[in-house]
Amino acid sequence: MGHRNWFGRGVSLQIAISAVCTVAFILFGYDQGVFSGIVGAEDFLTTVNHPDPSLLGIIVSIYNLGCFTGCIINFLIGDRLGRRMKMWIAMGFVIVGATLQTSASGVAHLMVARFVTGMGTGIETSTVPMYQAELCEASKRGRLVCSEPLFVGVGIVIAYFFDYGMSFVGGPISWRLPIACQMIFAFVAIVMIFGTPESPRYCYKMGRKEEALQILCDVYDRPPDHPKILKEQAEILEAVDWEVQEGEYKWRNILKQDKVQTGKRVLLAYGMQFMNQVGGINLVVKYFVPTALQDNVGLSRNLSLILGGCIQTMFVFGSFYPAFYSDRFGRRLPMMVGSFALGICMMMISVLLSFQGTAVQHNTSSASVAFFFLYMLFFGASVNCIPWVYVPEILPLHARAKGTAVGISSNWLWNFVIVMITPVIIVNLQWKAYLIFMCTNFAFVPLVYFCYPETANFTLEEIDSLFMVPGKSATSVARQLRKEGKVGIERYSGSISTVNGNSMLRDDLGEKDGDVQHLEKV
Repeated sequence: MGHRNWFGRGVSLQIAISAVCTVAFILFGYDQGVFSGIVGAEDFLTTVNHPDPSLLGIIVSIYNLGCFTGCIINFLIGDRLGRRMKMWIAMGFVIVGATLQTSASGVAHLMVARFVTGMGTGIETSTVPMYQAELCEASKRGRLVCSEPLFVGVGIVIAYFFDYGMSFVGGPISWRLPIACQMIFAFVAIVMIFGTPESPRYCYKMGRKEEALQILCDVYDRPPDHPKILKEQAEILEAVDWEVQEGEYKWRNILKQDKVQTGKRVLLAYGMQFMNQVGGINLVVKYFVPTALQDNVGLSRNLSLILGGCIQTMFVFGSFYPAFYSDRFGRRLPMMVGSFALGICMMMISVLLSFQGTAVQHNTSSASVAFFFLYMLFFGASVNCIPWVYVPEILPLHARAKGTAVGISSNWLWNFVIVMITPVIIVNLQWKAYLIFMCTNFAFVPLVYFCYPETANFTLEEIDSLFMVPGKSATSVARQLRKEGKVGIERYSGSISTVNGNSMLRDDLGEKDGDVQHLEKV
């Protein structure tokens, strides 16, 4: 498919690309949030024959199993179809699934429909962040990709308050209309994708060099002989040459340790999305926050729905921080501080809810609501956004499409597990359920510190070099490069090439001549 561009060059084209990704992630958020407000609707429960908590968990979580399947499909076919075609296919699945959900007449019908919708969401979420990351400058990548999860929050808030408004209507339309409206976002995305370009990295990989060069020139609004264009083109072609030497990335290569440590980087991507889910977000909010507020806190159904929507707004407010500052403060610091704060929130929720059945039950349960709000604020500012930008940027080009699919599949697999157990542990463990996630959040702090290198402000090709220094971990290399530049909150002065000229860095890292030359080249 040839180069197609409806939106001009430079800033206008960059805005259009970001807008496509934004619409796709609003749809993602809407899909995530729409079921939370309808699982208690009387007509919905009648349609699915008033399921017990276990069956309700299956009905809700089979969507996540579909998302996991979509990631696997993306792994198998993604490199052949390109980024734009995969987004079209994803929207097609969402539209078909939404149609089936809207017309559902029983449990089996609804489960099949949710699985199909999930397949589309799985393909979408393992493609869109990669597409955005490959079509923006390194200095803006964090802001742009982190803004996508911000709009997940927007989608969830829209779904929550739409559900709340429709709860006063009653009857089948109270839950069928909110489900049907997800198709609006899908159709908008389909139209917009027609006018945006393919990823230049994918085009170079497919041998479409003239098209790729034109896309780079359009996105950055520079002539073909501009130093910026020539530098990025040279880096991409070097990465493509490396893929030709190594061959196509396959399942059996997941744990393979090659020159750029691909296997380790795929596991880092998988672990990053694992942290996104196993910190307890689904217990707090995604589907069951009204149920949790009713059963654990003791609030009325109406007040639980209102507070559920308000809690979601904290998710959005928190997400503004990484959307504006992730390129300045990096990826590691928000993940560590955020995980620690989430652990504190889970601990306080558990402590305050443990007073149920005592004279102070009402006061302590009401106080726990504040920590639900704080949890969503901290989650939005850290663990919500950072994994979505970290996964595509930590992976080398030859494994980016498939590695991203593997990484995002972790999100959906563990999302499925947590959603399956959520109704059961809320009912059976009560306040003790929150202690499980207190422990997981605290455990993530040292995990990030010791295992995850800083990637902010490196180009995608420069990140490869972090893993190519003999005898040093990528984490320590990135830390040293940052130290040689401007330490802390200030953005260090650009690329590896500018800081790597320092002789102290060479001596400290003990680099061989060939490795130094490679680092200097990028």
